[in-house]
Amino acid sequence: MINVLEGINPVTRILGLILLTTPLLLSVDLVSAAAALGFTLLAAPLCGVGWFRLVRRGWPVLLAAPLAAIPMALYGRPEGETYFQFLMVHVTDNSLSLAAAIFVRVLAVGLPVIVLSEGVDPTDLGDGLAQVLRLPERFVLGAVAASRLISLFQDDLASMRRARRSRGIADQGRIRYGLTLAFGLLVLSLRRGSKLATAMEARGFGRVADHGRTWARESRLHARDFAVLAVCLLASVSAVAVAVALGSFRFLGVA
Repeated sequence: MINVLEGINPVTRILGLILLTTPLLLSVDLVSAAAALGFTLLAAPLCGVGWFRLVRRGWPVLLAAPLAAIPMALYGRPEGETYFQFLMVHVTDNSLSLAAAIFVRVLAVGLPVIVLSEGVDPTDLGDGLAQVLRLPERFVLGAVAASRLISLFQDDLASMRRARRSRGIADQGRIRYGLTLAFGLLVLSLRRGSKLATAMEARGFGRVADHGRTWARESRLHARDFAVLAVCLLASVSAVAVAVALGSFRFLGVA
């Protein structure tokens, strides 16, 4: 599968996401959100994320979109023709248009996160955050170490489930079974975290050198990174420009 983001600095993905989604947060209109969502759907296969995989990984976004739109449809500012009214519920033309805009906007803001975060290596991300964005080194190294433990956390969960099944205690009530698993994982996480903290401190990760920390791999932005940033900015600006040209753009505060 084609992946135009292969070899791109992880910091570029973060900055590209900011450039792509921030302008969309300034307005509530259907046109700009639909244009941005269309760009995401077209670019997803080129970024190594097929549409089926996008739907499978983006199910929380797909669930959040209607949950955000329904309250807007029921309690949005009433304007235009009224279709239904009961107590505080007031469904009108304006509330339905706002609900549609919110629904599409949640997708337009959430799905790019799935696309741009695909295949990001935690170590490369840590190098970029510390060397390119100049974030605090101790914070970055701790975050990278924690992200590396996620796979071990999943292995511990699978091992505990197999151990309980082999001992015949996996058929107890779901609530009790879940609580015992959670407690066991908490104990293992605390033990592993304390061991990791001690090991990192012994190897000098907690010290601040006067001459600055050295890095095994250099992280820089290249021409391809700036090209990706330019495309993301162009996509968001174009979406807003189309909404302005069609007269549907309206700021969030006046929605």
